[in-house]
Amino acid sequence: MAEDILTTTGIARHGAARLPSVDVDSFNIELKDEDGFLGDRASKGAFRRIFDRWRKPLRKSDEDPFGDEPSDKISKKTLDAILVGEDTEASAVVHSAIEEFAQELAYVTRRFLKTKAWAKTERIVVGGGFRESRLGELAIARTQIILKSEDFKVDMVPIRFHPDDAGLIGALHLAPSWIFEAHDSILAVDIGGTNIRCGVVETRWKRARDLSKAAVWKSELWRHADDEPTRDGAVKRLVKMLKDLIAAAEADGLKLAPFIGIACPGVIDEDGSIEKGAQNLPGNWESSKFNLPGSLVEAIPEIGGHDTAIVMHNDGVVQGLAEVPFMQDVGRWGVLTIGTGLGNARYTNRKKDNGKDEKKPKDDEEAEKKAKKAKA
Repeated sequence: MAEDILTTTGIARHGAARLPSVDVDSFNIELKDEDGFLGDRASKGAFRRIFDRWRKPLRKSDEDPFGDEPSDKISKKTLDAILVGEDTEASAVVHSAIEEFAQELAYVTRRFLKTKAWAKTERIVVGGGFRESRLGELAIARTQIILKSEDFKVDMVPIRFHPDDAGLIGALHLAPSWIFEAHDSILAVDIGGTNIRCGVVETRWKRARDLSKAAVWKSELWRHADDEPTRDGAVKRLVKMLKDLIAAAEADGLKLAPFIGIACPGVIDEDGSIEKGAQNLPGNWESSKFNLPGSLVEAIPEIGGHDTAIVMHNDGVVQGLAEVPFMQDVGRWGVLTIGTGLGNARYTNRKKDNGKDEKKPKDDEEAEKKAKKAKA
């Protein structure tokens, strides 16, 4: 894997397996069973389908507490309120949907944990828009209980940052450490099948060198699905958003690094092209004639008088990277992002900047203790 990065102080290649803080053991795995892709069983749409099924028996007797409102139009905020509301029947429907979804998520998680890439995973962080709700948190907690009852030794926790922020903050962990010594912020882009979000992320490196205090200073959101632009039109709009953020950061006195970190769906090749998985983006992003990082460098060749450097990686990988500072008590961990699909990535922590050895996985520590005891 050493060839995937120049040095720990250099610029990682696109879609690199080795990053400054972690090795990316796998990402965007597409597991299947007899019903199709496993991710479809634990996506945002899957929850809505399950919720709708639990409403059907009540519809037949005209006793549906949700009336005629389509299941996919009822907001997470409304469902959260129903969970603690006085309508016990409506609350029971939502709880039933949460339980069934948790069973599905547990099934999918089990399958991941049984793959070679995810073996010995100690903790799983759950991100994506579904997580940002009470019903999402309950589903995650219930999934962990199910896995624990089956003797899977893995923790499952919600991502700490708001999922929208995590997709931007994670881009900091694509950047080499020297960037943080002379600059206090970077540009980050999170591209999705519905939205494109751009932001300026403050490193707050002087307060916490592990980037645990990082925060989004300013962001812009464009819901491209509403406009249905061409691919070139989408890139043009993205460039404008980035230039507006550069101007805002400079006007506010931020020391913006000449670096852009990009989170994008699909399998990212080291030259910045997208091999597969970008079918929900506007236009053909998988074309051999299209290269997003190349297009952005051409449009924004310099930031603050320095040549622009860009690193692009899978969106699930980048969202998970926001958790790097909080995963130092384990050696191997992963992320599942519940959205349009089920994003996934698995990491192994690397050596820290101070040169000390990375935290050893718990099972490795136990094996080492046993070996020492045997020698004694």
